[in-house]
Amino acid sequence: MTRRYRQHEDSFGPARAELNLVPLIDVMLVLLVIVMIASPWLTHAVTIELPRVSSATKPPPPAHVELDIGAKGELYWQNNPLAASELADYVAQAVARDAEVELRIHADRRAAYEHVARAMAIASRGGIGRIGFVSDPER
Repeated sequence: MTRRYRQHEDSFGPARAELNLVPLIDVMLVLLVIVMIASPWLTHAVTIELPRVSSATKPPPPAHVELDIGAKGELYWQNNPLAASELADYVAQAVARDAEVELRIHADRRAAYEHVARAMAIASRGGIGRIGFVSDPER
């Protein structure tokens, strides 16, 4: 009497070897939480004793001059009207007073780019290295 044993794959389908990822993901999440909790402690591990000073003086703010450019290209230096040909002289005087002077340009939004670019070029050639634009915040 011989018995016939059916193979395992006949009744349940072919045997498959799969990796169950759920426990692996659980372990990774636990490790992530541990790292997130421990990381602030690691940044404060080094103690440094900083020197103490009796009084710290702030450096004076850099000097600045203001140039207004109107919608039609008219120029105003510190709220005083001036001709475009005089701008180079005013820039030279400002740089002579303070080599680190900053030029703040208040350009009308309708002013042509040509007027703004010309004023920037004159200021740059005159020795002004810092040029900023002033605008009104949107409301």
